[in-house]
Amino acid sequence: MLKNVHIKIVITFMILGMAILAFLGISFAEELKTVNEQVLAGGNVSEIVLQQLEKTKIITLVAISIFAGISVIIGAILIKVVIAPMSKIVKHAELITSGDKSSNNKYSGNGNSSEVNEISKAFGKMNDELQEKYKEVSRQKKQIETILLHITDGILAFNIDGQIIHMNVAAKNLLEISDDAKNFYDIFDKLDVDINMEKVIYLEDLASTEQRIIVGEKTLNLFFAQFKEESDIPAGLIVVIQDITEHVKLDTMRTEFVADVSHELKTPITSILGYADTLLEDETDEDSIRKKFLERISTQAKRMSVLVSDLLTLSRYESGMIETKKVEFDLGELVKNTYDTLSLEIEKKNQKAECFVTANVPPVIADKSGIERVVLNILTNAIKYTPEGGEIKIYVGFVYNDAYIKIIDTGIGIAEEEIEKIFERFYRVDKARTREMGGTGLGLSIAKEILDKNDSKIDIKSELGKGTEVVIRIPTKQTSKENNIENDIENSTEENLEENTKENN
Repeated sequence: MLKNVHIKIVITFMILGMAILAFLGISFAEELKTVNEQVLAGGNVSEIVLQQLEKTKIITLVAISIFAGISVIIGAILIKVVIAPMSKIVKHAELITSGDKSSNNKYSGNGNSSEVNEISKAFGKMNDELQEKYKEVSRQKKQIETILLHITDGILAFNIDGQIIHMNVAAKNLLEISDDAKNFYDIFDKLDVDINMEKVIYLEDLASTEQRIIVGEKTLNLFFAQFKEESDIPAGLIVVIQDITEHVKLDTMRTEFVADVSHELKTPITSILGYADTLLEDETDEDSIRKKFLERISTQAKRMSVLVSDLLTLSRYESGMIETKKVEFDLGELVKNTYDTLSLEIEKKNQKAECFVTANVPPVIADKSGIERVVLNILTNAIKYTPEGGEIKIYVGFVYNDAYIKIIDTGIGIAEEEIEKIFERFYRVDKARTREMGGTGLGLSIAKEILDKNDSKIDIKSELGKGTEVVIRIPTKQTSKENNIENDIENSTEENLEENTKENN
């Protein structure tokens, strides 16, 4: 289209020039003819030539003036029709390239030239398409930035020179990157990561590689991969950082669990095999010895049975195989019945135990058999680990929407650093004493699972050598509205509670 406009302008000026030249040629020819006639008529040659020269000058000046006038008119028309619209188009293009938002409006030419109007329309269409593509690219860029900002995995990108071109918040936090880190080696040299950026980028065999590192208490998996330009030339390196701390912990727990189960089963099995072999090899006929060995075999077999039963129970709770049937029941009555069940054990150890239940504890909504098992386990532990002549106090009360059970003993207590571990499988504060008393180390793990299934909580405070306090909180409605009642329970004095409750030994 532009080429057609240029051709028309050139042709117009050529025609105009030829017309002027033709006019001058005809004029000169007529003047020469006149001069010739005057000379033949016997006129003064010098005077005739001078007159004709003056006429020629006048004709030339008139022709030049006409040509200049027409050129000015054509130039003005060209400026209005072609140059002015083209200038606007160029200016509009410059605004677009500079990123001026005001240039987003459509441009419509107002020239009289059809070619210029076509250029304007084509330019407007191109502008619309560019704006749509720009909006799409901007939208995709924002989506990617949002994903990278909120993704839990860390993302780092480096250009071919190793300079950081992108780093999301997760990457900065996981690798603990300082603000002065500018390139690849500023980050990974401090972490003592044995990786060569150039090898990963340029060697096809190392186009991607994976490493595991430890940063503080976190275990991280690093995945290095090159990225390329459209021409398939390496352009840089991307690093994906995954926090696998929990996975490592689970693997460790799984390994420890298998080892613990094996160890717990090995001891009774070894004892049973030993006694059985002794009975088979011993030719003695003494019934007392045989009876003693058989009793020990029975004891170890029961120990294994309890262990396997507890393992199955814990597994069923964790896998959701046990259906939690929540019903409304009297928590105070349940605790008193459990207390009565263990009263003989308390008397055997000559312990002083008291149970207090406030008169206004509303019914709770939970799995009754599960809660009963929890109370039985906690109270049994209190009896086991409280020496003869020790004291055990049980309180049942109500605060806000939660009922609570508080069991306080004067037993051996638990060291502060051990309290967080007591809910782990097979964890025992005093392993020798626990095995001697027949414990499996799974009671508190099962209790925690049961309480979690019933939207309930358990808190334990203890001091080594002085005793332990266990608080169990159970909602009286389907959903507990208050979980943080520990301070309220602590502030309620046992002396006032004892005055307002009925004592039941």
